[in-house]
Amino acid sequence: MSGSVRTVEVNKLSLAVTVAGEGMPVILLHGFPDSAALWRHQIPALVAAGYQVIAPDLRGFGASDRPAGVPAYRLALAMSDVAGVADAFGVDRAHVVGHDWGAAVAWMYAALRPRRVDHLVAMSVGHPAARAFPSPEQRARSWYVLLFQFAGVSEELLRADDWRLFRDILGGAGDAERYLADLARPGALTAALNWYRANLAPELELGPAPPDLPVYAPTMGVWSSGDHLLTEETMTGSAGFVRGPWRYERIDRCGHWIPLDAPDLVTGLLLGFLGSHRTAPVPRRRR
Repeated sequence: MSGSVRTVEVNKLSLAVTVAGEGMPVILLHGFPDSAALWRHQIPALVAAGYQVIAPDLRGFGASDRPAGVPAYRLALAMSDVAGVADAFGVDRAHVVGHDWGAAVAWMYAALRPRRVDHLVAMSVGHPAARAFPSPEQRARSWYVLLFQFAGVSEELLRADDWRLFRDILGGAGDAERYLADLARPGALTAALNWYRANLAPELELGPAPPDLPVYAPTMGVWSSGDHLLTEETMTGSAGFVRGPWRYERIDRCGHWIPLDAPDLVTGLLLGFLGSHRTAPVPRRRR
């Protein structure tokens, strides 16, 4: 992976951030159980195209700090980390690209910090309001989310028999050996699972429905037909919450880890979409 890794202090945490190139910034946000290494195929091409790439290891992942406690992994805090990383590099406005949990953070960042997002690309995970009431099929695919809620027990089950259950969940996809090396470090597995405990605990469905969180940036949603974890409707349903131009790309013969499974196609989509629209004015909020 090209670029240098810098350490940035944000929200009392040390976050590792891969930085490369010059030009219009593109913030790349990974998901579970990844790090900025997810984007290693896209970074050189974005730099060659004249972009500055900023790819943090999100809190709890990679070489970034792993704060203690489930509440430390709420999406609002992760979103604040992204804003802090942007500030650290003097970035007022950027394209934002996210996959998996990184997409969830990106959706929230684009909705709540609209003037800081030029174009948004969300891969695999749709808008939070589109995911508020999962279908039976989506609940079946997300069975592992319930397993992850059992603190201590899920850690032991995932590690057992050379990570057999964890490997089964991955289904042979992604960077399995790199993930296992990362998660074997003290506290790393619990930190990664805490993202699910903080944001997808079953009791959260008993609370009020999430707000619509409209997104005004031009947005591209990307979903892959080989994704065994998420249904297509979680992405296509996001269109109703995007007020700017909306584009949907369905990639066939590709698994959940789209940037790894279809690197050239993803790179082409990014280069063709980023900067392709003028961003619509963001309405001022009423006081």
